[in-house]
Amino acid sequence: MVTIFASLTALTYGAADFYGGMAARKSQAVTVVIWSQGVGLLVAIFAAPLMGSVSVTIGDILWGICAGLAGAAGVGILYRGLASGLAAVVSPVAALTGATIPVIFAVLAGERPEIMTWVGVSLVLPAILLLSSEQGERKAHVLKSLQLGFLAGCGFGGFFILIAQTGENSGMWPLVAARAASVPVFFLITVLRKLPVSLGKESIGYAVLAGALDMGANVFYLLAARTGFMVTAVIISSLYPAPTVLLQRIVRGEKLSFLRVCGIVLAITGAALIGVGS
Repeated sequence: MVTIFASLTALTYGAADFYGGMAARKSQAVTVVIWSQGVGLLVAIFAAPLMGSVSVTIGDILWGICAGLAGAAGVGILYRGLASGLAAVVSPVAALTGATIPVIFAVLAGERPEIMTWVGVSLVLPAILLLSSEQGERKAHVLKSLQLGFLAGCGFGGFFILIAQTGENSGMWPLVAARAASVPVFFLITVLRKLPVSLGKESIGYAVLAGALDMGANVFYLLAARTGFMVTAVIISSLYPAPTVLLQRIVRGEKLSFLRVCGIVLAITGAALIGVGS
């Protein structure tokens, strides 16, 4: 089940990124994030009671809050890096770091997946880099881009690790806590930067869809982390650039570079091997 849930995580994260990017073409990126995260919060609030009988503790809520703040920090740093650095460096470094840190944590915590899983991981990690690669103008501040990408990845990795510490019977309430912590952070950033809070009509639908999909991805990841190794859950979930790339090709007609085609092939092969090993 962990492979299925993690694959659904990658698909929905990728779709959320695609529609969030569509919304950001017409509006400020931070404003889009506020709307999408706000929608995610509403989805979580309404869906959490439908999960049936749960046993949520203060510890679960605190883990959720910490996860939400870590994820918010990752997104904030990523946007800063994309705005001021080299996107072709920031994006893949953030994606790779966000996958590597939880894997190291899981191994240190005692997880010992089968050898086939590690063979799959060895294919997926370079696949993440290839899928996240972007054609862009070379700039001099590569070191700064590396630093910002690494810090953003630490935030994403922190979210994966922290939210996985919640109890199996806590349902979606840790995700409610995570969003309740992150939404005010982005709202404060918007106010301090004096950015508009409202979205244009052409962006609202995309932002709402992105928020609902993102929360769905969080739910799938939580289920994946609770039903199997964190290594498996994180690595397969981190393949979210693949669906984003495919949607860009299908919906917007963007051409796939040779590197991204190689990334897709490696991702599918690696995910299959991880599934066999799990």
